[in-house]
Amino acid sequence: MKKILFIDRDGTIIRENPPTYQIDSIEKISFYPKVIFFLSKIVEELNYDLVMVTNQDGLGTEKFPEKIFWPVHNHILNVLRTEGINFSSIHIDKTFPEEKSSTRKPEIGMLTSYLQSDLYNISKSFVIGDRLNDVFLAKNLGCKSIWIKENHHYKNLTKEEKDYYSTIEEKDLKKIISLKTDNWEDIYEYLLSISTKRLVHQRTTLETNVKISIFLNGKGRAHIQTGLGFFDHLLQQIAFHSSIDLNIQTKGDLYVDEHHTIEDTGIALGEIFDQALGNKKGIERYGFYLIPMDDSLSTVALDIGGRSQLVWKTRFFREKIGKVPTEMFYHFFKSFSLSAKCNLYIHATGKNEHHKIESIFKCFAKALKMAIRKNYSNNKIPSSKGLL
Repeated sequence: MKKILFIDRDGTIIRENPPTYQIDSIEKISFYPKVIFFLSKIVEELNYDLVMVTNQDGLGTEKFPEKIFWPVHNHILNVLRTEGINFSSIHIDKTFPEEKSSTRKPEIGMLTSYLQSDLYNISKSFVIGDRLNDVFLAKNLGCKSIWIKENHHYKNLTKEEKDYYSTIEEKDLKKIISLKTDNWEDIYEYLLSISTKRLVHQRTTLETNVKISIFLNGKGRAHIQTGLGFFDHLLQQIAFHSSIDLNIQTKGDLYVDEHHTIEDTGIALGEIFDQALGNKKGIERYGFYLIPMDDSLSTVALDIGGRSQLVWKTRFFREKIGKVPTEMFYHFFKSFSLSAKCNLYIHATGKNEHHKIESIFKCFAKALKMAIRKNYSNNKIPSSKGLL
């Protein structure tokens, strides 16, 4: 079932023109900041139909002749089309507020076909607009609202909005509003976040039980428990510096030694990354970073290209850091490389062993963040072969 973004025009796609609120010439058109850039990314990356819903008071009357409206309106649509932004349908109500028409927002007379069709998932759809009437429209449709406005408050409402507002509990109204913002970047990031699945992966053997959840478009939140404090700390660096939300719960046979716990965590982490990236369409694929940390300097380069190889150019001169054997650092990245199907080059120098390995993990996180970043100008599989 298709999801819909019901999008207002004036004040949402273009700036409004107080006090008349009529954009009656092309010279008065001013697009909302970054609306074209982020709306084109929404169209390219996310699965929404776009439907424009706008009130144009008195359109077709002497107060607002259609010969003034249509050149302006068509120019707006043509500009959007050049960036791949196409509306599947456009609904324009021409009445005045005092007419109380069933087709005028926030009433849903123009939109009943969407409610009657089994092609659309209205509950997962959104109304995006700058007026409280757009929020009311979302309530009447049975979906959520994204309220885009520089100042969000319930004051200075139009008489039409005040009349409707008086019939609704404010607490109920707040439940309808999923996002309040004054910019389209927030809208894009919010829609992306709810469209991207949080993956859960579990790998169980006779030696370990590893459960991982991952959210690539996260905020770097982490909850790590492996039974090895220093290893937990290093894994937290991956989450924090890559902005990936990462939960890892590993129960291993630490009464034997640390090997199985670290190895199987690396295998499972690589497996869930491979699942999360899917066909890798639109990602940058390559990542590289260089990080200094006091006396140490680390370089990491990686290619999430479907091939597994680890080049490790660093040496440790202590047997353990915390309870983690230093020989297992190589083995962790080797395990990740094999199951994530990525090439990894890791080089580190320095005198302090703690600084050296921590800088490696931070550097790895930054390179990973670069590699999985979406290339918004080229949403293709990043290979001349067309397959990774």
